[in-house]
Amino acid sequence: MHIGTRSAIVFPLVLLLLLALLTLWINETVQPPVPKIDGSSRHDPDYIMSNFVTTQTDINGHLRYKLAAVEMRHFPDDDTTHLQRPRYTQFAIGKPYTQVEGMRGYVSSNGEVVELVDHVKVTRQAFAGKGEMTVETEYLNIRPDEELVTTKSPVVIRQAPKTIIYATGMIYEKKKRTVTLQHNVRAHYERPTVKVAIIKTKTVTSKSRRAGAGSKSVATKKRNKSNSNNARIRRRHE
Repeated sequence: MHIGTRSAIVFPLVLLLLLALLTLWINETVQPPVPKIDGSSRHDPDYIMSNFVTTQTDINGHLRYKLAAVEMRHFPDDDTTHLQRPRYTQFAIGKPYTQVEGMRGYVSSNGEVVELVDHVKVTRQAFAGKGEMTVETEYLNIRPDEELVTTKSPVVIRQAPKTIIYATGMIYEKKKRTVTLQHNVRAHYERPTVKVAIIKTKTVTSKSRRAGAGSKSVATKKRNKSNSNNARIRRRHE
């Protein structure tokens, strides 16, 4: 057998073998992963808690924040936590607390991100002569360790007594003590009304004083006559 004839036979065989290996590799690649028997690959909660509460303190033991919810569900496939009616409260020494609540919430696997969704309301209590302030939106992203709160959704800020601010998107940086409103900012402000107290004074003339003195002398004379008359006259004088 000549070398040319042998090469003509071997080359197609090698090509077919390569095509078979390539087909096998593609088939293995596109196959879905085999589900684990322990159920960790399914998006099912591995535990559920009612009236869930967790807190975090600083190195000195002072309370930093508290996270509570009506119900908490943990999912092992992505290690996330889902909350129903969450309430997040942040504390600071010598400063007013701030509470955030919503209809639904999500906590990342490492606990560094807390997301609140649907009818989200932020309430900062009144302090030092400043009225209560509220922020209403549909989504809020909270990063407790960074002390950062952001949203790209529309927000409505109300500052007592009569200040209202509308915007789309907000960034709150607690460390810098700044609030940045990003788009379509509108504000409505009403100057607080000042109530003036009017004090009415009653001038007693000398004639009135003399009349009062006369009444007193009459009362004294009648007091000597009857105790019942004393009571009647005293009520009339007062």
